[in-house]
Amino acid sequence: MKTPLITKQGYEALKKELDELWRVERPEVTKKVSWAASLGDRSENADYQYNKKRLREIDRRVRYLRKCSENLKIIEYHPDQAGKVFFGAWVEVENDEGKILTFRIVGYDEIFGRKDYISIDSPMARALLKKKVGDEAEVKTEVGTTIWIINAIDYEK
Repeated sequence: MKTPLITKQGYEALKKELDELWRVERPEVTKKVSWAASLGDRSENADYQYNKKRLREIDRRVRYLRKCSENLKIIEYHPDQAGKVFFGAWVEVENDEGKILTFRIVGYDEIFGRKDYISIDSPMARALLKKKVGDEAEVKTEVGTTIWIINAIDYEK
């Protein structure tokens, strides 16, 4: 189950994507489908087949974005969060082998296409919540348990 939280930036990005799909891309694809359909035999018409498929993909994504945005709660930075790991934090951690990771803890709908974002529902994020710089976090995954030390915590204000 995913936690229905999102950062303000993430919410704005989803709104922008929805607007782009609905106002720009969908009308363009609809025109292409109409044009391709007017050519006659649709069974062997690649333009028609491809654009009809793309229209279904757009409609599915639009429905998803509208439905999920109704349930999302926008979480903004609050000064009380300073010095501890909470939703929206940029965190740098290091393990005992010297491996360093830097990422931002965000909502599920924000992680796609970003290698530097992790979901609030991930084992790493859950282990880090409410911890401070210098604290150890024990992260349990299917692979095993790893200890990470928090080097830095920052927020986009």
